Amino acid sequence: MNKHPDIFPRAAGKIYLIGAGPGDPELLTLKAVRVLGLCDVLLVDDLVDRAVLAHARPVARIVRVGKRGGCRSTPQAFIERLMRRCARAGLTVGRVKGGDPFVFGRGGEEMQAMARAGVSCEVVNGLSAGIAVPASLGVPVTHRDLACGVTFVTGHARADGQPGREADWPALARCGTTLVIYMGMRTLDVITRALIDGGLPADTPACAIQNGTRGNQRSVVATLSTLATAVSAAGLGSPAIVVIGEVVSLADAASGLDLLHESARMSG
Repeated sequence: MNKHPDIFPRAAGKIYLIGAGPGDPELLTLKAVRVLGLCDVLLVDDLVDRAVLAHARPVARIVRVGKRGGCRSTPQAFIERLMRRCARAGLTVGRVKGGDPFVFGRGGEEMQAMARAGVSCEVVNGLSAGIAVPASLGVPVTHRDLACGVTFVTGHARADGQPGREADWPALARCGTTLVIYMGMRTLDVITRALIDGGLPADTPACAIQNGTRGNQRSVVATLSTLATAVSAAGLGSPAIVVIGEVVSLADAASGLDLLHESARMSG
């Protein structure tokens, strides 16, 4: 007889990769709400609004595993190890991420890690910030008169220095699509200069939107050549989405979301 029984059940657990949407907790999907109520443990990213956790079980264990550029972050290896450990202990685990787990959220990496460990894993999609945040400003990322498509790209290179991980800005300057840039605020001046050097017109409409879809959303609308200066003058920072392309000309200056509209189309 085992004198020291496990404190957790022995049945196989499961991992849910849950997208919490772009910020506004009302933009959660119905499936995300249901699955949050199933979980024994929730590993929650830093950008997830606290109101999302109102849908969790009262007894669920909440573990903050924040990841923010320029801030102290929970190591990815630790997060994946904790996911495996909890699932093998028979627990239902929700890995809660801002936006969609598979759009710059490391959801793909975590699904691969769970597959290697033989742990069941399911994705619960969320509304991506790259679509919802521009929309909150009246900017459609595609419009048949203004863009042939949209390209989502990160402005943050991997810290491990692996080749081929940085965006090819000159190529993107020529692609003819709306550019939606995640994690690009720290290098915005470098990015905009690279796009102009690559041939994208300096007067291309551009905007940056901080804390998108939240009550404290702030934004700047300018041009490609003036965006970095306008963002600095307005004191905008991360988290933010940058949108570059003719669709930004449709930005709603009367949106009531503390829009700082730089009518600069201002001369440099």
